[in-house]
Amino acid sequence: MLSSVLLDACLDAGIDFFTGVPDSFLSGLCDELYARWGTDGPRHTVAHNEGGAIGLCAGHYLATGRPALCYMQNSGLGNTVNPLASLMDTRVYALPCLLVIGWRGEPGVKDEPQHVRQGAVTLGQLELLDIPYFILSPEDTEEQFRERFAALLTALRQGRVAAVVVRKGALKASLKPDYGNGYTLTRERAAEILLSRMAPEDIVVSTTGKLSREVFEIRERTGCGHEKDFLTVGSMGHASMIALQIAREKPDRRVWCLDGDGAALMHLGALPLIARSAPENLMHVVIENGAHETVGGMPVCSGQLPLAALASAAGYRTVLEPDGESALKETLEQIQGRPGPVLIAVRCACGARADLGRPTTTPIQNRDAFMGFLK
Repeated sequence: MLSSVLLDACLDAGIDFFTGVPDSFLSGLCDELYARWGTDGPRHTVAHNEGGAIGLCAGHYLATGRPALCYMQNSGLGNTVNPLASLMDTRVYALPCLLVIGWRGEPGVKDEPQHVRQGAVTLGQLELLDIPYFILSPEDTEEQFRERFAALLTALRQGRVAAVVVRKGALKASLKPDYGNGYTLTRERAAEILLSRMAPEDIVVSTTGKLSREVFEIRERTGCGHEKDFLTVGSMGHASMIALQIAREKPDRRVWCLDGDGAALMHLGALPLIARSAPENLMHVVIENGAHETVGGMPVCSGQLPLAALASAAGYRTVLEPDGESALKETLEQIQGRPGPVLIAVRCACGARADLGRPTTTPIQNRDAFMGFLK
């Protein structure tokens, strides 16, 4: 079904504000939202995380008396549980909101390991929160959708939160926007440069998504093994906290956190905590492509304030912003011998190789090899 059908049905029902965090299963919806209203306006706002998006929905209803739509991957349900249960619920403020949730890890459907548990409990979470829902499948007709959607509107009128759970391929876009940013250095090439200039005993923690997949493939190409790298799966935005505590526990070894701007923005409180802890051995690298590129390419919510400025204000000892391959190489020379925490915001292009693979080791194998390397 075209995403425009869902959006038009929402507008007809008075749902006129849309917010959330992009998901690959919802890329058609995200593309349609971007094409119609951009990413930061009165109709559509890309949020920093899903809980914050629920807050925006609450504010919209309080100001207008009209419910909003909040879109997310099902992994984001965890970020919404607190506001859904303690703010939106009918036993508290009874603030209606429509959730549109990409169902990653649906039982019986092959997916990446970080989605298996969340996929198995998604429907149960909604039931536990007393949220009525229906499942949107690729084979559903527009008529079937509208019939089920009407039932959810009844729940919204009762002050309840309701949900549409979207299976893979169920929502399609009528167009694909150009999410390019004008930079030329690819994320994979940046990762290759970074890895090639690390010392043999250095430790790597990479964020969830395509960056970790690229790190794995670079190690495969160079025959370096994978024990030095913790490939964070799921838990978007928490790679820097994993890296921080490893750096504190292993002060005699340099720790590199390879992060993404969308992930870093999701939990910005990590920056002042890292700065206050002041680990001299932590190198925090943020790939700045301005996009949730792993899940479709929609722009992140950074606005006009770069992460580098935030890190500097938070108290990082050194903050650098290389733009291009030669600038990145020069930056890595400059930080030799400098105490951390250091933040390197690397401006990179959107996109990845079409044939980019996935790790061939399991998370448990990654954990055991990594812990062995730390010892």
